[in-house]
Amino acid sequence: MHFELFVSLRYLLAKRRHAFISLITLISVAGVAVGVMALIVVLAVMNGFQHDLRDRILGVTSHAVIGHFQGTFGTYREVLTDIEQEEGVAAATPFVLTQVMMNSGKAISGAILRGIDPDSAPRVTRLEQSLLQGTLPSLLGPSSEASLSERPSPGIIVGVELAARLGVNVNDYVTLVSPTGQTTPAGRVPKSQLFRVVGLFKSGMYEYDNTLAYVHVRDAQRLLGIGDAVNGIEVKVVDIYAAAQVAEKLQKKLGYPYWVRDWMQMNHNLFSALKLEKVVMFIILTLIILVAAFNIVSSLIMMVMEKTKDIAILKAMGATTHKVRRIFVFEGLLIGVVGTLLGLAGGFGLCELLKRYQFIELPRDVYYISTLPVRMEPLDVVIIACAAVAICLAATFYPSKQAAKLHPAEALRYE
Repeated sequence: MHFELFVSLRYLLAKRRHAFISLITLISVAGVAVGVMALIVVLAVMNGFQHDLRDRILGVTSHAVIGHFQGTFGTYREVLTDIEQEEGVAAATPFVLTQVMMNSGKAISGAILRGIDPDSAPRVTRLEQSLLQGTLPSLLGPSSEASLSERPSPGIIVGVELAARLGVNVNDYVTLVSPTGQTTPAGRVPKSQLFRVVGLFKSGMYEYDNTLAYVHVRDAQRLLGIGDAVNGIEVKVVDIYAAAQVAEKLQKKLGYPYWVRDWMQMNHNLFSALKLEKVVMFIILTLIILVAAFNIVSSLIMMVMEKTKDIAILKAMGATTHKVRRIFVFEGLLIGVVGTLLGLAGGFGLCELLKRYQFIELPRDVYYISTLPVRMEPLDVVIIACAAVAICLAATFYPSKQAAKLHPAEALRYE
């Protein structure tokens, strides 16, 4: 064991004449531990919120979207073939997107109508896992060969919040009114069509559950009168964190007049706000460790005053200025390391309790989840531990410098 480390341990563990100094040392250790534990728990909860929110968003939307500057395009089958051959792309599906007015006979509400292909859509989004009732194949459109009187009403899947607002359930009927309308001799009039509710979905995101409705892509094309054209293509990538790179390659491959956006671009404001909030919380909670660092400074200064004669004797016996300085640096560092380890243990333990027993409940009418989500990131833990030890190390500079400046003759003059 190094001489400086040995002396530091003896100073920390030995009984002192002034118990107040030992109390301040214990308070310093506790302060570092509480600060580290608070940082770990808060950042783990914020990471849990961010990942849970991301999973819910990607459960309804795709990793990337390809659109056309003219709004609709009929060459989507050729584009689908080119996209699926691109490296990093897992699957793709066409969609039609529009705004409609929904009338159930009990209530009227605006909605975002999304026409999807039931065969390829499950390979791109997790909508099928969000269904509370019904299945995607139930969205099969009516046969075009059948007469108007024989055609059954096409199916529609609506969000649970939208269904509650309209007062409908499975097997009820709603009328969709398209504002784009159709051209007649009397001018342009809105086009309407009767749909049968064949399913309900719940994504966990209020905005989606309150506004989205799904129909077969052919029914959406027929309602809008756009023929065999779509508004865009949804793309699923192999690695969601590489979605930006894949979107950039697709943009270069397709070129103008197509545009490509990945899921991070489409939700940039939301995730930027969460990231900023996480950074601000890290800075605020680091102040707890800074308070503990001031306690370390005060305890080391008082220890230097208490051990003045010991320092003089060590110097008289041949201890250099650097060795004396390292004694007190090691002492403050040991306080920081012990406090950090205790904080890490407490943080991991509390996060595990939150994850396992979920004893903190959230109001369902305010949040989209009922309990705190917890997710610990190894990088966050490393940054917290390094920051805590670095702050404690910085707190030792002044006291150790003062201890190293003591002259043996001056210190022992009145002994």
